[in-house]
Amino acid sequence: MAAAANLTLKDELFYRVVPPDQSFTENYAGIFHFQFWQYGKWVDVVVDDRLPTSNGELLYMHSRSNNEFWSALLEKAYAKLYGSYEALKGGTTSEALEDMTGGLTEFFDLHQPPRNLMQMMMRGFEMGSLFGCSIEADPYVWEAKLPNGLVKGHAYSITGMRIVNGPNGQVCLLRIRNPWGNEQEWNGPWSDNSREWRSIPDNVKQDMGLKFDHDGEFWMSFEDFMRNFEKMEICNLGPDVMDEVYQMTGVRAAGMVWATNTHDGAWIRNQTAGGCRNFINTFASNPQYRVQLTDSDPDDDDELCTVIFAVMQKYRRNLKAEGLDNVPIGFAVYDVSAGSVTGRLSKGFFQANKSSMRSAAFINLREITGRFRVPPGNYVIVPSTFEPNEEAEFMLRIYTNGFIESEEL
Repeated sequence: MAAAANLTLKDELFYRVVPPDQSFTENYAGIFHFQFWQYGKWVDVVVDDRLPTSNGELLYMHSRSNNEFWSALLEKAYAKLYGSYEALKGGTTSEALEDMTGGLTEFFDLHQPPRNLMQMMMRGFEMGSLFGCSIEADPYVWEAKLPNGLVKGHAYSITGMRIVNGPNGQVCLLRIRNPWGNEQEWNGPWSDNSREWRSIPDNVKQDMGLKFDHDGEFWMSFEDFMRNFEKMEICNLGPDVMDEVYQMTGVRAAGMVWATNTHDGAWIRNQTAGGCRNFINTFASNPQYRVQLTDSDPDDDDELCTVIFAVMQKYRRNLKAEGLDNVPIGFAVYDVSAGSVTGRLSKGFFQANKSSMRSAAFINLREITGRFRVPPGNYVIVPSTFEPNEEAEFMLRIYTNGFIESEEL
């Protein structure tokens, strides 16, 4: 539901998934088309208009309006993509966001945030990224409401970011949306009708689109956000998505875009499934990719560049019916800028050199990501499973703010 709610924030993304000119009246044929991103390609899914109900009520996702059915039909198409409604239970908001945008999603634990999180978010909004946040659910209370108006277990969307001159100096504000769209909202500083807004000129409030409606959308300071929320997701949209959006709608969704490269590969038993660095005798047999980063980040003075690596294992949710679950995956990255490495890295190289970047852990998620700030140079990334001889197909994606070249070794 949170992923679908994020789609509605930007028409240009919504109509990429829910093609326009479909209705129950004009040219109605009893079927509807939806498009989802699957491992680098957009696939068309067609469903009829029959929806599961119980006692006259829709069983699963539905709109608040009784005559609006796009969300229920979207969920039906998504369930068809993966084989059943039951299969959707194994997914995450991050996976759904990627399937509905083609973006690359990062997860952040706000108890241990990056030092430059505020700047990272500002850059993300400039680049058209989508943001979500949540508070850990209470296992004993469904949708536990807190005294401050927030709800545990809810997947909120972060829809805007603004620096304003508050009563005590400059303050960074975040606009946050409850996907249920009801009156359950934050009631602390900078909430609807709070006294902090008295110091903000009317023209600034108008420019912010400020409304004090009971609609589930509210503002709060960045500091209060960090104190109250526990998890955050960023869905970064690549240039291919932005170009497709522009071709379909004529809308340039962002002024800046990521530079990206993608590679498809596989871990094959006794060939390319060497396991992690713990298995030094076979680690070098894993797929290896050379990555050249040439530009430091714009507007930053430290001469470092941001790079995001993401390794996604393919088709695993579809194979659950056969008893195949995700395998633990991760990656290690080695700096080869100082040497004259031209081919694959050997067992001897890995014995003598430590990785300069690596995934935080090997986890059995669909995708593992890592964001780093490093000097421009030449690197080799080695994606792997944790244990040797675990087979899976994968896709490697690399995002950076500057020019990038990459190739399989």
